[in-house]
Amino acid sequence: QVQLVESGGGLVQAGDSLRLSCAASRRTYTMAWFRQAPGKEREFVAAISSGGENTDYADSVLGRFTISRDNAKNTVYLQMNSLKPEDTAVYYCAARTYSTLITYRVYNYWGQGTQVTVSS
Repeated sequence: QVQLVESGGGLVQAGDSLRLSCAASRRTYTMAWFRQAPGKEREFVAAISSGGENTDYADSVLGRFTISRDNAKNTVYLQMNSLKPEDTAVYYCAARTYSTLITYRVYNYWGQGTQVTVSS
């Protein structure tokens, strides 16, 4: 079992920055961030490989968001810059305990989510 606890969400203005954190109870393989806006399906945001050497981003956040991880702390981060109102969503941390391609979107552990609201 892996517990994931997200933190760092909040209310910001358009153009601001925010950093999300997700602490895992133990070491995992690929970790990722997803988000779900009201009335929409959950969508992929970013992923990072177990060693941090490979990353993958959704087109909508490429160049604005950066995913990173600190394996000494079993923690993954999402640095979000130049935030837009359309980034408003609940952000979920995800992890998997098996090795596969970073582009594979299936994860077996999920956090409870943290709300990010961007006002215009």
